[in-house]
Amino acid sequence: MKLKDIPKDELELMGYDDIAYLILEESNKKMKITDLFHKICDLLGLTEKDFENQIADFFGMLTTDKKFIMLENGYWDLRTRHSEKFVVEEDDEEYEDVIEEEPVEEETDESYYDEDRDDDPDDDDLKDIVIIDEDEENM
Repeated sequence: MKLKDIPKDELELMGYDDIAYLILEESNKKMKITDLFHKICDLLGLTEKDFENQIADFFGMLTTDKKFIMLENGYWDLRTRHSEKFVVEEDDEEYEDVIEEEPVEEETDESYYDEDRDDDPDDDDLKDIVIIDEDEENM
């Protein structure tokens, strides 16, 4: 359906994004955001004051709507008319051979004991310790 065939009362029920889509589709060319929104304002009979008050909201709406794409120099167009270029750079370092680590052996309970430990019960390291009673200390 052509924009000129849509009655004004129906246009007023449409969102700005829908009207912008129809304008870009019919014109088959990219447009600056100000020109696009001026066309919308003209179709809806909005004033220049309305344009000034709502252009920022219109810009925000276009940037979040996936149907539109912002091009160089402030032009907007329908995303379907543009293909996105993806540059894939291969990093040679990613493909280096992975060095496999040797499996770690599980430790046994014996590994926690000190092998140099002397279990001689007669060898008492605490034999020279002197315990002083509090009462003796004050004397």
